[in-house]
This record gives sequence, structure tokens and C-alpha cells, in this order.
Amino acid sequence: MTSDSHGNSEPEQPATDVSSDTGARAFPAHLKARREELESQVAHARENFDKQVAHARENFDEAQERIKARTGRDLIGAILIGLALGAIVLGSLLFLKWIFVILAVVAAGAAVYELARAFQTAGRRIDLIPQLVTAVALVGSAYVAETWALWVLLFAGVSLIVVWRLIAQMSAQDGRVRRAVLDDIFASVLIPVYIPFLATLALLVLREDNGQNWIILFLTVVVSADTGAYAIGLWLGKHPMAPRVSPKKTWEGLGGAALFAVVTATLICIFLLGLPWWAGLACGLALLLTATLGDLGESMIKRDLGIKDMSSWIPGHGGILDRLDSILPSAVAVLALHHFLSPLAVLS
Repeated sequence: MTSDSHGNSEPEQPATDVSSDTGARAFPAHLKARREELESQVAHARENFDKQVAHARENFDEAQERIKARTGRDLIGAILIGLALGAIVLGSLLFLKWIFVILAVVAAGAAVYELARAFQTAGRRIDLIPQLVTAVALVGSAYVAETWALWVLLFAGVSLIVVWRLIAQMSAQDGRVRRAVLDDIFASVLIPVYIPFLATLALLVLREDNGQNWIILFLTVVVSADTGAYAIGLWLGKHPMAPRVSPKKTWEGLGGAALFAVVTATLICIFLLGLPWWAGLACGLALLLTATLGDLGESMIKRDLGIKDMSSWIPGHGGILDRLDSILPSAVAVLALHHFLSPLAVLS
């Protein structure tokens, strides 16, 4: 207690704890320093991560450019689109076959349009209307019509195409020489035989018992062969197989295609079709042959027409016909394989 001048007493004030006040101010400063240190570490780690991502991205882009320069394709885009298309086709085969028939009609019509336009660009006179009518009628009827009716439709379609072209040429009166007119007719007849007729053979297999599994067999084997040729050819390819027709195809790529095709066919034949292993070997080699010939055949047509792809409708793949080139001739092989080998599934 203390007294003032008037004798009044006042309570003593507690002494200020200087050390406590200093500690209170020092503790937040310590947290602030620690926070700044953590922020610096995070910023440094983020900077290193961004540099690593940028470096990886740069390496990936360089690898993509090298692959694209060598193959002419966008690899990632081609893979993603291929997987999406494969999922749609597989789903239609397993659950709703009529969707696969619609897909076949659309694909055949688009491929006919592509090839007709390619011929037109090269100077051939192709009439689109009879071509598309024939393609839709032939492929659209293949799943339900009798076999003899399909032959009639093919003959009627070819006749319509030839007569249409002759009438159109006579109406033109442009002095076109006979050789050019014959070339126009030959190209016009080639289109329905090459695309709709071969697509029809695949649908003939589809309507048989267990036909969807045979379609899965031949589509999967053809895609596997194409993948094997692409991967092994890109990795080891040094010796061109047909430089004048397709310079980027190599014997090493063909070996990869053979390996992938045989392994895929054998697995599907054993586990999906109930066939012996040697049937898988036969299917793999037969489909490899037709797929390779189909690929080279379309390459010859494109080289003769002076084009790289039939169109650019499918990014990373080219046109519809560029994806069907190996599949269409393989429909002949799968029809024959189904006829001769399917009875073995009953015996196994």
C-alpha cells in the first residue's frame, strides 16, 4: 500500500513482467519465420516439379514428333480413337447385333463415298448416287436376305452403275475417248465389288450360330496384326517390304504382325470358340495374309491416285477405308474359316 499527499492510501499496482511480454512478441515471430521457411520449401518443390513436368513434356513431344515423322500418324490420338471405336463395335456384337449391322452399312457407305471421291479427284467419272444406293441395299440386306438374293442385288447394283455411267456419258457429249470411258466403268464396278460385297461376307458370318464370336476373332486378329506391325516396325524396322507400294512397311513389322496375329487367334480359338490350338495357328496365318494383301492393295490404289489417305475423317487414322483396307479382304478368309473349322468346336 502507498499513501498520497493527503494521507489516502492506494493499492500497489502489479509490476509489469517485461520478460513475459517479450516472449509473447517473440513466439509469433518464430511462427512467422517457420511459415516463411515452409512456403519457401513448397515454392522450391513446386518449381522443381514444374521443371520436371516441362522436361517430361518436352521429351514426350519430341518422341511424338519422331513417331509422327516416321509413321505420319498422331499416336496418342490414334490409340484413343481406336479404343473408342473398338468398344462400340464389341458392345454391338455382344449385346445388339442390329447396331453392328447399322455400323456396317454406315461404314460401307462412307468408304464408298471416299473411294468414289478419290477416283473423281484423279479424273475418273464416278456417279455417287447409284454407288451409295447399291452399297446400302447390299450391306443392309446381308443380315436377313437369302444368299442367292445377295448375288442378285450385286448384279443389279453393278448393272445400275454401268448403265447410269453410260447414259451420263452420252448426255455429256464432251468427246471423251473410249479408253477413258472404259476406265470410268472399270473404276465404277470396282467400288461395289471391293467394299459393299466384301462387307456383305462378314455379315453372312454374323448371322450364323456363334457368328458374333467369329467376327470378334477376325476383327481382333486384324487389329492385332496391324498393331504388331506398327509397334515392331517402329522399333526394329529397317528392311522395306514393298518400297514402291508402301515404303514404311518393313519385314520386321510383318514379323511382329505374324506374332501378334497368331497369339491372338490361338487364344480366341481356344477360350472363345472352343477350337484346338492349331486352328488358332491356321486362323492367325490366314487372316494375316488377307490383311496384309488388303493393306498393300489399298496402298497401291492410293499411290496410283497420288494421295496419302482416303480422307481425314478419323484423326490419327485417315479415312474409313484406311481402317477397312485390311478388314474387307479378311471377311473372305473368316467366311471360309468358319465353314471348315466351326464343326471342330462341336467335336472338341
